[in-house]
Amino acid sequence: MSIAFDVRAGDPSRAATPLLAVALPADPAWPRALAALDKRYGGALSRAVKRRDFVGAKDESLLLFAPGAGPERVLLVGTGAAGNVRGLTRAATLAGRKATALGVGRMAFWAADLAEEWLEGSIVGVSLGSWEFRELHSPQPPKLRKKPLAAATLYVPNVKDARPALLAGSAVAEGQRLARRLAMLPGNICTPEYLARTAREIGKRHKMAVKVLGRREMQRLQMGSFLAVAQATTQDPKLIVLEYKGGRRGAAPVALVGKGLCFDSGGISIKPAASMELMKFDMSGAAGVLGAMEAIGRLKPRVNVVALIGSTTNMLGGEAMKPGDVVRASNGKSIEIQNTDAEGRLVLADVLTYAKRYKPQAVVDAATLTGAIVTALGNTTVGVMGNDQDVINEVLAAGRRGGEVGWQLPMFEEYKELIKSDVADIRNIGGRGAGSITAALFLAEFAEGMPWAHLDIAGTAYSDTDLVVMPKGPTGTPVRTFVEFVRERAY
Repeated sequence: MSIAFDVRAGDPSRAATPLLAVALPADPAWPRALAALDKRYGGALSRAVKRRDFVGAKDESLLLFAPGAGPERVLLVGTGAAGNVRGLTRAATLAGRKATALGVGRMAFWAADLAEEWLEGSIVGVSLGSWEFRELHSPQPPKLRKKPLAAATLYVPNVKDARPALLAGSAVAEGQRLARRLAMLPGNICTPEYLARTAREIGKRHKMAVKVLGRREMQRLQMGSFLAVAQATTQDPKLIVLEYKGGRRGAAPVALVGKGLCFDSGGISIKPAASMELMKFDMSGAAGVLGAMEAIGRLKPRVNVVALIGSTTNMLGGEAMKPGDVVRASNGKSIEIQNTDAEGRLVLADVLTYAKRYKPQAVVDAATLTGAIVTALGNTTVGVMGNDQDVINEVLAAGRRGGEVGWQLPMFEEYKELIKSDVADIRNIGGRGAGSITAALFLAEFAEGMPWAHLDIAGTAYSDTDLVVMPKGPTGTPVRTFVEFVRERAY
């Protein structure tokens, strides 16, 4: 369900809303702009601050109720250190989650000088926090049913000046909601065909060209690497392409590439049974690409963008690829498969090769590629690698702006020794060390000739624990990184 966002100037104490969230920094003084609101609450708000019942710390909140006209409830939320856009976005996320838990249906949000990136981040935050997935649950009894958040008003200094940020924030929020829903759907529903159908819906909605290649087309293109992963599945694998043409005619596009493994059993190199159900999230890169294209379709930046998704499932069966098999990718390189659970890079090898026909100005791929990135960077940072330092720098900056912070890992020539094969040009896995780096170096063999950056989002695309501001499940990463990268490339 979408949220209708709007902006308003003036005194929030007059807002007839069931919930007003007020974001305050660490060690706050009660804002003069909210003097009337404090008066309406009998001075309780300023007293809570003065007595340090509320100190504005990160993830801190305090809920107060009042009778009569104006806001029925005021929720104080802390941003942590002042001047911190990420802290404000996080506070807005917490406010959105509280609004959903209360079942208020609509809310208002106030923070000092809420304009431009601060406003956009707050809109995205409210959307992130309020999102929930209930479509596969049985309906709750009417008495227990709570209203989902359907509308949110943000208070700004100037309504006219706030319109661009309102539109941008709403567009990104919709893209993230689409991506999170796709990722949350189980693998028996969100199949490669389902992703293709979603791409067609986005294309129809925003007048983008859509092309979908199946097994037969990939066989004609000799995509032996991609097809090796799909050998044991009865579902038709899909290579999905969307083209947004917002730039000059004929201008080189930005290419966004996503791994779309709708379920990954590991194949013959089977994964442990514990938590294998989380492998429905192995299509989070593809979900991020589709979410970004939804946002781009709404934002209409003046740049051409081509999105490419490789989607299948990695299953066991009599026709499954085996450790020791050698396959040939569409660029002619032979690959020794030493581990069938290193399948995402096999899919992306042919997708990256296919991307070359669009002669892109830059390529950014996203994939839940390696468990090694979780060991290296945990669940808060995206691993970033590539073959072009300028593109890597742009991606890192885009991630900072979007609140999806990345960290660059090295791709020194010496690491290539780890993926040399005795029987083929390259093998699909190195040793225990530098697993994320060797995976990226494998992809680099198929990104030659294109300025390329790779996002390993295995630790950040979803969480198997509650994140305080968001429940466990998909996070929406890397939608904002993709969108920010594309916006920066617009003219």
